[in-house]
Amino acid sequence: MHELNSLVTMLVDALVHKEVPDYFVMLALIMVGTLLFFFLATRRLSVERPGVVQQILELVVEAVGKFLDDILGPHGRQYMAPMGTFTVLILVSNLSGLIPGFMPPTGNIVVTLSLGLSSFCVYNFYGLKAHGIGYVKHFMGPILLMAPLFFPIEIVSHVARPMSLGIRLFGNIFGDHQVGGVFLHLVPFAVPVPFILLGIFVAFVQTLVFVLLSMIYIAGAVEHH
Repeated sequence: MHELNSLVTMLVDALVHKEVPDYFVMLALIMVGTLLFFFLATRRLSVERPGVVQQILELVVEAVGKFLDDILGPHGRQYMAPMGTFTVLILVSNLSGLIPGFMPPTGNIVVTLSLGLSSFCVYNFYGLKAHGIGYVKHFMGPILLMAPLFFPIEIVSHVARPMSLGIRLFGNIFGDHQVGGVFLHLVPFAVPVPFILLGIFVAFVQTLVFVLLSMIYIAGAVEHH
């Protein structure tokens, strides 16, 4: 099936006279847009009189922080930067597909596999940071004599993680966007509303699943048992 480009991509193609991948344009737009939004939204923070935007941002940060506390313990909030970045980027990317004329970047396998690989790099980085070279023991199993058996199994398991994260996210967002697009094209009024609500639900759930699994991977990488 031929994939139509978003309106933003068509505009970029017309300006530069060169075909640019739709997922790249949309992802760049979302990244620049969110960075600009957070820069402007956090310029005038106030303890005494917080604005509506500040209160919403505080709720989001607190929700992510609570997940980190529950899964990673009292020091979980030190991982707020990568987990918060994943949360915002994936959620906004998922929801962008609900805007007419826009395509969700997470509906492209290149983007979702890249996110999965980023998660893989993040949790292994923290594992190495916490244990140094001793992090290799996580792949050896509980008994040293069983290490030759456990090591290849653990390596395959860890290599499969970014693929699992990426394919799961891609499949759900791509499928939801395609179904919603078909019904919106066939019946543009009233009927697509349940599919829009379903799309919002899927966007939040898939963001939660990706971030939650990434937190679990970090918890396993930094544990000292």
